[in-house]
Amino acid sequence: MQRAQHIALALKEFLPQNYTDAITILCGSLTPEKTDSDSSGLAGFFYLPHSFFISEFGQDTQYNGGHDPFDLSMDAMQALTTRFTAEFAIRPYLIRQQRRTLTKILEWVTHPNPHIRRLCTEGTRPKLPWGKRIPAFIADPSPTLPILELLKDDESLYVRRSVANHLGDIAKDHPDTVFSLCESWLNTGASKELKWLIRHAVRHPAQKGHPRACEIRLAAKAR
Repeated sequence: MQRAQHIALALKEFLPQNYTDAITILCGSLTPEKTDSDSSGLAGFFYLPHSFFISEFGQDTQYNGGHDPFDLSMDAMQALTTRFTAEFAIRPYLIRQQRRTLTKILEWVTHPNPHIRRLCTEGTRPKLPWGKRIPAFIADPSPTLPILELLKDDESLYVRRSVANHLGDIAKDHPDTVFSLCESWLNTGASKELKWLIRHAVRHPAQKGHPRACEIRLAAKAR
């Protein structure tokens, strides 16, 4: 991560001293987008400096000739996440411009590309591994719950697994919120796929012997 940050700083030094021009060049360097959810292993980490460039400089109006670069950065993240991921890049935007960024994310939840839909859940995780924590969502996860609701039955396991991991993050600080949500899904006739998501979401508290989590996992056994 530190190496990628260093490369991002070097990119800023040698790219045009205007964010619009610089990000246009970076986006022009991207390979064709991926439309499936197959992993490319570690190859995508080539784009980690691109991610840091967007996260570090994509909210700086002065670096963009006095013009707000927000929409340009959102477009860049949409392009980036179909080659690698923008889950790290989007977090400073959620910290500094939460409402505005969530509005954009809610536009993405119906996008046909599963990588973009996954960004909606993975990028908003309160305690994403390797990523900046989002203190507001740790204290109050309610702003992200509508996103999880919309994507819980997504056709892609890649997206549904991200929903489950997001719920697992929330359960670390607000277990009853997650338990109640999972119970409500079970009570309204959860599909086999949703039951898997629920079991995955509460697996850690269940492993610790939390009785309510254990009951939910038992109720969510696929039949």
